[in-house]
Amino acid sequence: MNIPNLITLLRIMLVPVIVILLIQGSFFKALIVFIVASLSDALDGFLARFLKQQTVLGAYLDPIADKALLASSFVTLSVLHVIPSWLAVIVISRDLIILLGILVLSIMSINVEIRPAFVSKITTAMQLITVLLALSSRCFPIGIGEMWILAAYWITALFTILSGFHYMMRGMELINHDS
Repeated sequence: MNIPNLITLLRIMLVPVIVILLIQGSFFKALIVFIVASLSDALDGFLARFLKQQTVLGAYLDPIADKALLASSFVTLSVLHVIPSWLAVIVISRDLIILLGILVLSIMSINVEIRPAFVSKITTAMQLITVLLALSSRCFPIGIGEMWILAAYWITALFTILSGFHYMMRGMELINHDS
């Protein structure tokens, strides 16, 4: 097990910590842990490339860690009425559609290379920013304007939908190419 993969596993282990802190109403502590988890996402990718320690395990673990962190954050914050439910539904639906697409391709014995598209990287960044802004607004109510948070919601929704369509089109191309 290399350092980047250990950092990714740490991010996965921080997910329940964040959810528990949110449920307890400890928004500041949840914000700190979420920031650590978010930074670990950038750090593990950088180290994997810099140390030339990119692995197949890491290629699977990293998106799982991202999905666990973001899905659990969006669902919990939605249940707590911190972010709108419609946004959580869009985020979770995209992830489920991607997973179902991978399952269908697997069942059809179509080889899928796990590699995020550029629009997906923007989507992940926007989702992280949205959770950070939502948590920050709970910790520092005066500091962040409602306009910025609403803009983040809509931009996140837009990129999440675009990313979902991108992956659907990629999946259709793989199916049509294999037929």
